[in-house]
Amino acid sequence: MSAVAALVENAIAKNGAVVFSKTYCPYCVRAKEHLAKLGIAFELYELDTRDDGPAIQQYLLERTKQRTVPNIFINQEHIGGCSDLLAKYK
Repeated sequence: MSAVAALVENAIAKNGAVVFSKTYCPYCVRAKEHLAKLGIAFELYELDTRDDGPAIQQYLLERTKQRTVPNIFINQEHIGGCSDLLAKYK
């Protein structure tokens, strides 16, 4: 397993919620605000601020078939992106 794969899998396994995001993405901002409003604590990985961000995003694409951010996991389940998150809570 690569270091990037180990980082992602460890984050998903050890946290109730994980958000892989980019700081400038409006959908990411909305998803993070929604989780915070619901009182859901989450581990956050801002891919545009990390040297390994592109590699993480590539691994997530291979794992989830989702190229876009946010890429959200809750209780080790892949939720999807912002629209998927909002739909689950309606």
